[in-house]
Amino acid sequence: MPVSHITSTYHAPECEGDVLRVRDLFFTYPDGHDALHGVSLKLCGGDKAALVGPNGAGKSTLMLHLNGILHGRGEIEIGGRKLTRENLPEIRSMVGLVFQNPDDQLFSPTVFEDVAFGPLHMGLTEADVRARVASALEAVRMTAYKDRLSHHLSVGEKKRIAIATVLSMNPSLLILDEPSAGLDPRARRSLINLLRELPISMLVSTHDMAMVKELFPRTVVMDEGRIVADALTLDILADEDLLLVHGLEKP
Repeated sequence: MPVSHITSTYHAPECEGDVLRVRDLFFTYPDGHDALHGVSLKLCGGDKAALVGPNGAGKSTLMLHLNGILHGRGEIEIGGRKLTRENLPEIRSMVGLVFQNPDDQLFSPTVFEDVAFGPLHMGLTEADVRARVASALEAVRMTAYKDRLSHHLSVGEKKRIAIATVLSMNPSLLILDEPSAGLDPRARRSLINLLRELPISMLVSTHDMAMVKELFPRTVVMDEGRIVADALTLDILADEDLLLVHGLEKP
């Protein structure tokens, strides 16, 4: 049966302590625009999923709910904990959200200070903060940049540092918005290799369908505030009718 005729062909493996569970999420912006219509989604440990769809599909709105920046109707659980206003700081340490524009995330004079910002506000000791920073920079292969000025870096380097700023919080889930946007081919390839190597569950919103094909075993398609398909990436990409209807191009 073509993917375009069903709501889901992907069944995540049973697991204890799901990394992410969204149930019947609705959201309306103050201007009356209904952005999410009953979105439900589950990610388990180790899942790496692409979130695709046309502009205005609700992808960014969904992602901004996952660490409490937006609040809609429905339930969100991170690691088995319901997202509430009371536990918002804890949830935000568990969900690493990386924005499309790294300048929205890098505001300190040096790379070290940017990456240390989150751990410092967790009340960790200086030794623990330094250890977190060192580990995060090593994970994105930017150790030699810790004393550099963040605003002097290239876009690709800034994106790596932006990822390090959330990795330093030891999250269980990494959320990225258009990570390959604005990168030259070399920086894009380097980023893909980095994301492949990171041992963390991730949900990545992107229009880069070639990256989706190469990197993500699972693809979630959104359109008009709904999840219209959730399947193995190869099945999604094989359904040309689905891609056409939802404004996606086969890589």
